[in-house]
Amino acid sequence: MRMFKVTACVPSQTRIRTQRELQNTFFTKLVPYENWFKEQQRIQKMGGKIVKVELATGRQGANTGLL
Repeated sequence: MRMFKVTACVPSQTRIRTQRELQNTFFTKLVPYENWFKEQQRIQKMGGKIVKVELATGRQGANTGLL
């Protein structure tokens, strides 16, 4: 199964004391080849940026250290 290993940066708002502060959240996930376009749209709608995309093969989660 063809999969992409996607690393993205998404801004998330967290409450720190009484003010709202913007904080970036980085995440890496495996996305099936067929769902790549939908995932790309989702990240961009959230105001995030895609940092890195790699082609990954094998079981889901195996390439990111998850078993």
